[in-house]
Amino acid sequence: MTHNLTRRGFLGVAASASGALALPQTHSGSTPPLPKPIAALPVLSGQARPFTNAERQGRIERAKVLTMAFKMDAIVLANSTASSVYFADMRLNGGERLWALVLPSRTRPFLVCPAFEEGRAREMLDAGPLGKDAEVLTWQEDESPFTTLGKGLSDRGLTNSTIGLDENMKFVFAEGIRAANPHLHIVSATPVTAGCRMIKDAHELECMRLANRATLLVYRAVAQSVHPGMTNADVERLVDAAYRRVGFPGEASLNIDEFTALPHGSRQPQTLREGSILMLDDGCLVEGYSSDITRTFVLGKPASKMLSVFDIVKRAQTAALQTARPGVLAGEVDAAARKVIIDGGYGPGFTYFTHRVGHGIGMEGHEWPYLVRNDMFGFDLLPHLKPGMTFSDEPGVYIKGEFGIRLEDDMVITANGADLLTPQCPSLEDPFGNVA
Repeated sequence: MTHNLTRRGFLGVAASASGALALPQTHSGSTPPLPKPIAALPVLSGQARPFTNAERQGRIERAKVLTMAFKMDAIVLANSTASSVYFADMRLNGGERLWALVLPSRTRPFLVCPAFEEGRAREMLDAGPLGKDAEVLTWQEDESPFTTLGKGLSDRGLTNSTIGLDENMKFVFAEGIRAANPHLHIVSATPVTAGCRMIKDAHELECMRLANRATLLVYRAVAQSVHPGMTNADVERLVDAAYRRVGFPGEASLNIDEFTALPHGSRQPQTLREGSILMLDDGCLVEGYSSDITRTFVLGKPASKMLSVFDIVKRAQTAALQTARPGVLAGEVDAAARKVIIDGGYGPGFTYFTHRVGHGIGMEGHEWPYLVRNDMFGFDLLPHLKPGMTFSDEPGVYIKGEFGIRLEDDMVITANGADLLTPQCPSLEDPFGNVA
């Protein structure tokens, strides 16, 4: 539903991917062997293909077209990793110091960075698609980086221009740019950045399919390895070990019994018992592209009410999938799933199905557009689906104090409809029965 990778950050996960297995130690201090299902997981990392500078240059050219179409003269990406990596393979992690990549629609791009970082900045530029084409403008620690950015625009004839700022830019940077350059017309760059990123090409979809396959294999191996008495922390350590086995940075949150009725779970310690209902959620990254899958299953025999709710949720997921196609309003997909759940007795509105049916997914776990009426009040309140868009499809029913059931798979909008990137969960009793 929501990546723990997004909530906690990828850095610790990536670091753990190359370290020792975080499994409980035996009394002798040695690490026990991996459970057989996890040890048997295939190594998938070799199947991932890196993105090329030629691909990123194509993205930059598309951004120029959209920049002009939305009547902007340039976009500014500052200390925001996803879009700067998408276009230029640059992580602009400057903390309180401004790093800004400026992509004009008609003139030479430039990078603003601290003077002491110039060598590192040039090294990153030279390795990426901009190469020697981008100028580096520097500022000293007692100088204004915002004035430096304005001068770079002025030198390119963009003194009284319309500039789009990345939506993830820190407020202090956005306000600094505006205050130092009152002659500029500042707008959001989201129509450009999201306009490019929300349509995935074949290579991006290849990475997402591989990420989804890895996640489903990890979930199955973990489900085959759990037993009564384990805590949610024990299970999450198994997930860590499983992702290290397949070779991608990833993680999952596990919630048990009444805590499955909380869509984002709980921080409370939880312990598995015979008959417990479990909810595994989150995913991994392949070449920067996310998966996001939720599987709900029972350790033992499910109660009849659980089976009934599962059937409703699965039908809701199917209704969303069948509704999603080019030209359809994003909100109609949510409405189709929500109607199934309400008609099944779990309504009205958001009473039991407490969240939207899906979110865009790609380089970020959540990105534009969203499958809900009004699109989270973003830059387009009425987005229509287009081929190449990717979303989670994740209806759920959450009964407070009892249990919750959510099914989540990622889907891509095709020319004629929509396809899931993973097989739909067949049943609560055998959730991985169709995983090859």
